[in-house]
Amino acid sequence: MTSPLTPDDIAALTDMTALRAAIDALDRRLVDLLADRSRLIDRAAQIKAQAGLPARIGWRVEEVAANARANAVRAGLDPDLAEALWRRMMEHFIAQEARALGERDDG
Repeated sequence: MTSPLTPDDIAALTDMTALRAAIDALDRRLVDLLADRSRLIDRAAQIKAQAGLPARIGWRVEEVAANARANAVRAGLDPDLAEALWRRMMEHFIAQEARALGERDDG
């Protein structure tokens, strides 16, 4: 995995072409990471099926949201943004698990 961009990395981007290329490269990394997360969710659904667990586990949703906030603060990102993005992402992945488990997820 590539390290976070440093202030020097960002300052070295002196024109919009270079800046856009860096954003596009970062977007590719983000998509790759989300694809990894999706595959982990598929595995979680398999494990949950074996254990008789539901797709939605409320305490875990709240734990992941809290982790997103804490990780955002550590990284210098707006924690409200991180939490909102993670909650949206979690809803998508819970629905993915629910489909795999043959559940109807009512939120």
